[in-house]
Amino acid sequence: MKILAFGDNLITSEMLSNGLKAFENNGDTVEIRDWSHKSVEDLQNDNIKIEQHGANAIEISDPELLKNIGDYDLIITQFMPIGKKLIDKAINLKYIGVLRGGIENVDKKYAESKKIQVINTAGRNARAVAEFTVGMILSEIRNIARTNAEMHKDIWFKDFPNKDNIPELGGKVVGIIGFGHIGQLVAKFLKGFDVKIVYYDPYVSISGEADRLKSVEEVVKKADIVTIHMRATEETYHIIDSHIFALMDENTYFINTARSALVDEKALIKALSEKKLAGAAIDTFD
Repeated sequence: MKILAFGDNLITSEMLSNGLKAFENNGDTVEIRDWSHKSVEDLQNDNIKIEQHGANAIEISDPELLKNIGDYDLIITQFMPIGKKLIDKAINLKYIGVLRGGIENVDKKYAESKKIQVINTAGRNARAVAEFTVGMILSEIRNIARTNAEMHKDIWFKDFPNKDNIPELGGKVVGIIGFGHIGQLVAKFLKGFDVKIVYYDPYVSISGEADRLKSVEEVVKKADIVTIHMRATEETYHIIDSHIFALMDENTYFINTARSALVDEKALIKALSEKKLAGAAIDTFD
């Protein structure tokens, strides 16, 4: 099998070379090409375009990257987009492997229409994201980050947005929207805080200590803290919008460590500015 792998600023050619030795030991041919940008920030800017507009938002035209691409059976990528034009040139392609859980940088429908199988790395960073989510929840409800930021200015800060209602997690209801690997780990970690877990996921049904609800609306009505863990797809685009925020009450906290496309950012800002929510902690932005 002939394999072509594309590195970038985060997964370098050297990393790929080390990681793909098993293929070479198996007698396969491996070639590595570099899609690095001048800076990680430039790479992230391209990633944002791809996440918001799909794999065809950025066209790969560098002849060195596309050289003899029709010879390869398998393409492996981290962030480099694999869109329609590239797929059309890769006439012998049978597989596309993505080194992440998300496959926003691959035109999956078009690839599958050409009988090309798209394979991702589900759960690669699930534990890291789940642990970070718990950290975001604690930081927001207990004002850890904003207190620290003010202390660096020599300010003993007490005028928190939630100063009249700073909650403890014990006894609270945490609503998890998207109950895959990450969502389930978040639930597992939070159980130690004596919370009640409710969740919505149309594709997952797990019996146990978490209660499955029938809709996003039901979850946000019941939850004191809402955290979302879904893929960014046409189905989930702005699944959290002004309608959903209106169903939360003024004591609800919203957490997003997944994808910005899941949330109508303007609606979130409006809900916060009008004090319709207790707070929000997000690390993904339009």
